[in-house]
Amino acid sequence: MREKLIIIFCFFIFNSSHSQEDHSVAKEWIDIILNMIIEDGQGPTVQARNLFHTSVAMHDAWAAYDKDQETYFLGKEYHGFQLPFNPDFKRVSKNTDSLRKIAIAHAAFGVIHGRYNQYASKVRTIDYLYEKIEELGYNIKPRSKNYEDGSPEALGNYIANYIIELGDNDNSREDDRHESETYNNVNINIRPDLPGTGVLKNPNKWQPIEIRPYIEVKGNDKTLKDWNYLLIDGNSQFLTSFWGEVFPFALPYSDNGLYFDPGSPPLFHKNDSISSEQYQWGFQMVQDWSGYLDPKNNNVWDISPKGITSMDDHLPETFQEYKDYYNSIKENKRGKTIKNPHSKEYYQKNQAKQGDYIRVIAEFWVDGPNTKSPPGHWLEFLGKVSYHPDFERKWNGKGKTLSALEWDIKSNFIMTGTLHDAAIACWSIKNYYNYVRPITAIRFLGSLGQSSDVNLPNYNVKGLKLQKGSTELVKKNDPLVGDNKENLNKIKIYAWKGPNEVDNPLVDTAGAGWILAENWWPYQRYTFATPPFAGYTSGHSTFSIAGAEILNYLTGSPYFPEGLETYKTIKNEFLLFENGPSEDLTLQWATFYDAAIETCLSRVWGGIHPPADDIEGRRMGKKIAKNAILFSKDFLK
Repeated sequence: MREKLIIIFCFFIFNSSHSQEDHSVAKEWIDIILNMIIEDGQGPTVQARNLFHTSVAMHDAWAAYDKDQETYFLGKEYHGFQLPFNPDFKRVSKNTDSLRKIAIAHAAFGVIHGRYNQYASKVRTIDYLYEKIEELGYNIKPRSKNYEDGSPEALGNYIANYIIELGDNDNSREDDRHESETYNNVNINIRPDLPGTGVLKNPNKWQPIEIRPYIEVKGNDKTLKDWNYLLIDGNSQFLTSFWGEVFPFALPYSDNGLYFDPGSPPLFHKNDSISSEQYQWGFQMVQDWSGYLDPKNNNVWDISPKGITSMDDHLPETFQEYKDYYNSIKENKRGKTIKNPHSKEYYQKNQAKQGDYIRVIAEFWVDGPNTKSPPGHWLEFLGKVSYHPDFERKWNGKGKTLSALEWDIKSNFIMTGTLHDAAIACWSIKNYYNYVRPITAIRFLGSLGQSSDVNLPNYNVKGLKLQKGSTELVKKNDPLVGDNKENLNKIKIYAWKGPNEVDNPLVDTAGAGWILAENWWPYQRYTFATPPFAGYTSGHSTFSIAGAEILNYLTGSPYFPEGLETYKTIKNEFLLFENGPSEDLTLQWATFYDAAIETCLSRVWGGIHPPADDIEGRRMGKKIAKNAILFSKDFLK
């Protein structure tokens, strides 16, 4: 089991001809915080902020030694706070590179230590931090902040101290461990181990999940001992619901507290005269897709780049366009013949079983607790691209070649700033619309009945549509009918059968089969089940499209180096939720967008988001990145 955990969390092991000595000091500190994120386990909003503040600390420590370089905090006003700075401070050495490395190390250490020492995970994270600085040979004693005497240590300390103080006043509620005292749940908790939704006041609103009772029962299985550190605490609070109030990197001012507001998601209307069709369709599509998450699903797909890259030519807007778009994805009809711009050869087919592929991507991109989080995933991509032997560190692919340090300082500054903005903007929408997750909506719609035929039992115009082989009524002789026929005429669906079917994930698979709609689970590990915050818009879609846009901008190309990036998963070793995949499988991406779109779709396949969450998250990600790129021009001298 431990080997499986290592495989799924270590997504991108460094693999290039660059030696460790080629890594800049900035890259070393980014790697340190990414590994601390795994041990910490907090949400993506908090991690995006910590990554940004660490990166901006390093940026300003670097920029302080060049009067032509723009600083972000030093000598500037930031949301009413000022960090005084004398650009004519003393230099104790003419070796600017050496001074910068020392200042950067102290600035990064000060921010990282100050942040993670406040969290419940500090025993794991802070111990790791000290182990790494000892391993890397740093002698860090954050004391003096009198940088004007020329001490690079003091300059780093000065910057870090300001950022830590700022963090107590940037609306992130650092002192309260990022917990809200004002959020009130509309709906009471859902217990996924019990049928249905419980008392659901509003089917349009997020329903907190209470998973601890199920964990306590199922987690007693000795085969799951290694999962202990993955358990969530069952807290029903909306994770960082207030995050839209946090000070951003480059977001434009919003007088209503919403950024890039996409408008309302599809709603369920109790009034029969008002259509709820798009709500019904979106969540039933998620339920339908769940039925393909089966190792016995031997439908063969081409998962090479030529099967993916044309997927974002036009994002759907009308209801019919939504249906056409996702239907073309389910049927794998969006491919086209294209050449690798590096090799000038056509991309070859990469065939895989559909059941394996969609289970693999659902886990590969999950980025939940005890991973490097969605923001961390895109920083890993940036690091991998930046240190590829064929990559030239030219801004936007043009001009002079930058040193590893300058490239890492600037690229991480802009990437983390953009991802920080993505968290703020996305959560402003999540909090405002407070939209329902599929685990609630699918069970709710199933409880209403069927909306296809008024002459059949259990009719309700707002219920699920009957679809042969996917959504049907339980009949008298059905295995699901119950000993006393208590489930007669209830809705049954063909879907992933859920964690009850997996006693030992080393050998068991749940597979797909007929279950009552009231018992539907997303394809997630049972200790997490579904994220502890509202759905609309998708954080994964927002982060990933923003990240892909920034990588495209930084490198000057939409393509990964060599025109292809891959990740191989090994038969019966990669999957964590259950055993699998049934065969070796290699994920492939030609472009950054290939990877981003696969991320977006993985959340639909995994039962975490309906189409509206995904598409509007993508639109928002584009706008956030465009805004960040325009803002960052002054920092790229």
